[in-house]
Amino acid sequence: MSNTRGETIKNILRVTSGNFLEMFDFFLFGIYATHIAHTFFPNENEFVSLMATFLSFAAGFVMRPIGALVLGPYIDRMGRRQGLLLTLSIMASGTVLIAFVPGYASIGLLAPLLVLAGRLLQGFSAGVELGGVSVYLSEMATPGNKGFYVSWQSGSQQVAVIVAALLGFAINKLLSPADVAGWGWRIPFFIGCLIVPFIFVIRRSLPETKAFAARTHRPTTAEIFRTLAAAWPVVLGGVGMVVMTTVSFYLITVYTPSFGKTVLKLSETDALLVTIAVGASNFIWLPVFGALSDRIGRKPILVGFTVLAVLTAYPALAWLVSGITFERMLGVELWLSFIYAGYNGAMVVALTEVVPSSVRTSGFSLAYSLATTLGGSSLAISTWLIEVTQDKAAPGYWMAFAGLVGLVSTLALYRRGRTALAQPA
Repeated sequence: MSNTRGETIKNILRVTSGNFLEMFDFFLFGIYATHIAHTFFPNENEFVSLMATFLSFAAGFVMRPIGALVLGPYIDRMGRRQGLLLTLSIMASGTVLIAFVPGYASIGLLAPLLVLAGRLLQGFSAGVELGGVSVYLSEMATPGNKGFYVSWQSGSQQVAVIVAALLGFAINKLLSPADVAGWGWRIPFFIGCLIVPFIFVIRRSLPETKAFAARTHRPTTAEIFRTLAAAWPVVLGGVGMVVMTTVSFYLITVYTPSFGKTVLKLSETDALLVTIAVGASNFIWLPVFGALSDRIGRKPILVGFTVLAVLTAYPALAWLVSGITFERMLGVELWLSFIYAGYNGAMVVALTEVVPSSVRTSGFSLAYSLATTLGGSSLAISTWLIEVTQDKAAPGYWMAFAGLVGLVSTLALYRRGRTALAQPA
């Protein structure tokens, strides 16, 4: 693999392109949750309709551990490049299905069932997509820069958040509310379908990583499962670390448009502007703290930002709902973005380092997908918490809990003497 800067940048773009598509589709689901609810899950009770939509969104995350267990060993055995092409194909199938399914009014119960099938396909693919991309970036990184390289996995997702939110903003400006609700919300999903062939073409040109190509032994699926079983404390600790990332990410990005519109009663345009700002903030802070973790180690960053989440998540949201304005929502979401991006910049690379190299993709993907089952349920959990407590700031309790889980898991892994986490790579 060429070590020139231009070739390195091209490979980063090639490998993260699938991450972009995954988050683009997932985020569109959050932006247009109310329209999807009315189209596929109609109900006179708005809470019931929205919960059905969020549960179908969460169902995709239930498929992630299955995808990790099925596709992870395939990538560890057959190669990073081949596996990333397979995950892209499966993900694209789910995207096309969701984009073109007629509404409940046209085909009845079949409509929500097909949307659910699309989400399950996306979840199955995503179960190993993040792991495959993160491992590829860690294996292509130059010495002492793993944190910086791996941070672009999450960085590509922020670009997707920004693009999706900008499209949503433009559609809301150009179309009437009735047109957006009737058919306009599908336009970004169609655009996602159109970019699939382009991403497939550029991914086909990916070279295999030197680290994988140099292996003399390719483990069988049975060997991979045995290694994973033996490393279960590490995988479990990884799950706890990732919970903090997934909960905070989905709260500040995918949930923000619905939270701003349905809970805070701000305009959809205002909520999308805040989301664009959050995506830009994440994009800046992720590589900054990924690079910083290469210099000072992963542990100080992981501990520091989980403590910030525990101490400030609920008070920040309580301050927001005590006097709801666009400016307050922007300030609070940017603060939560700083916490998420600072933590995640160090966490993702830490997880690639702590998992045994022979099952790196499988172990990473399993830990990440199990945690994302909780994180991806944040939309439904937050909606339920607000309904039960009648406290609009209740999602802050959920993020604080996730921070506590991340803190305990990080400390537990360090006590096991996992020095790779503690030292810059």
